Amino acid sequence: MREIKKTKSICPECLRVLDATIFEENNKVYIKKECPEHGFFQDVYWSDYALYERAKAFDQMGSGLENPRTETQKGCPYDCGICPQHKSHTVLAIIDVTNRCNLRCPVCFATAGTTGYVYEPTKDEVREMLIKLRSNEPVPATALQFSGGEPTIREDLPELVKMAKELGFNHVEVNTNGLRMASDLEFCKALEKSGVSTIYLQFDGVTPEVYKFTRGIDLLEVKNKVIENCRKAGIDSIVLVCTLIRGVNDSQVGDIIRFAIRNFDVVRCVNFQPVSLCGRIPVQERMKMRITIPDWMKLVEEQTEGQIKVSDFYPVPTVVPISRVVGALKNKRYVEFTAHPHCGMATYIFVEDGKMVPITKYADVDKFMESMMKTYEEKMKGHDTKAKMIFIGALRHIKFSMLRKYIWPILRTGSYDALGDLHRKMLMISAMHFMDPYNFDLERVQRCIIHYATPDGRIIPFCTMNSIHRPIIEGSLGIPVEEWRAKHKVDVSAVA
Repeated sequence: MREIKKTKSICPECLRVLDATIFEENNKVYIKKECPEHGFFQDVYWSDYALYERAKAFDQMGSGLENPRTETQKGCPYDCGICPQHKSHTVLAIIDVTNRCNLRCPVCFATAGTTGYVYEPTKDEVREMLIKLRSNEPVPATALQFSGGEPTIREDLPELVKMAKELGFNHVEVNTNGLRMASDLEFCKALEKSGVSTIYLQFDGVTPEVYKFTRGIDLLEVKNKVIENCRKAGIDSIVLVCTLIRGVNDSQVGDIIRFAIRNFDVVRCVNFQPVSLCGRIPVQERMKMRITIPDWMKLVEEQTEGQIKVSDFYPVPTVVPISRVVGALKNKRYVEFTAHPHCGMATYIFVEDGKMVPITKYADVDKFMESMMKTYEEKMKGHDTKAKMIFIGALRHIKFSMLRKYIWPILRTGSYDALGDLHRKMLMISAMHFMDPYNFDLERVQRCIIHYATPDGRIIPFCTMNSIHRPIIEGSLGIPVEEWRAKHKVDVSAVA
């Protein structure tokens, strides 16, 4: 055993903060901890030590919010709000507009539809949350996801999307299981008219059996119908979101990517999310289902016959130097993806003559980002001429055709539209491994860039919201189901 670092974690049963150790053994990275009441826990953190080290090399630390919403009192992760200990600003904001749902998915981390109460912020409360997110300093939140529960249950969802756009959110996406959008083309058209940017579509596989396990019902045709309706409605940005479970759908990673390619006119990204294991789960059951990001990268390489390789993937903070250089040149702060390097990995691919061609064929990503970082460092020292020379030199690491068409407009303008143009030429393949109480690492929590806004004014990191805070917040603000039914006279199947 080789110790890598000491950190803090939580007990999966009582959620108290515990000392934890991250260590390497047989080329795998583990996290272990011991609760004085509930005993010893150990889980896989990353399944490949060499890839763990490679990801760490691209680390970029953020500076957090200049206007945190809560004070440091109980300590991380119980001061979430964002507290002064948090080291990254909001990159993607999430607002749960309801906890009602028209499914009862066995793998739901939000336990939607099974709580006994209805949590559903009013339109005015949603507006206040949006305003608070836009008041983040030094960088206002610019990207938003409406989630739940199932947000399309709300009839006023198009109005909420429109409101978010009017308040300055460039990117507004809707997280959905697709049931409403598959059956209601007019609702799809209303979302498009409201200015929705992306549909974040739950998509676990390409066979009925997968959905029967993950969602309790065959939804394959529903997913196909959503894509068809988006085309008809003029929505040209869909993210396929796969909850990845070992032994359930890990054999379909390549097929899901190929499905995305066949629908490349509207699909912009495939985002795999290794399953978060919540509740008391025996070790054998956890290890049976547990899959980590390195496992996924190897599956991609195997199941695409090497067209996409493990070496084509980079951690989330890799792109930070670009944000900092463009910001320094324009004297403006841009969103910085300063997530922990072990939170997620991604690559982009072009589709050429039916083949998957990774962006690494057009650019030396390592050398380009290294040059971008040097450019930023020299600019911060006041060495403007030297910074410009390094910046110009960095461009030699990108093939001219790609530089002229796609990269230069982004570097020149720093605009959302230029970035969108690039995204429409490529397919993003990514994985984000959200933590559960078994593999919980407080260092990762403090670097989180995906934040929930809540009606009480707080902004809460994704993994602490779903591992700790959700039942407390929603329970205190929710209405008992029977009271909700009496007040709203809604269908029982769509109530929590």
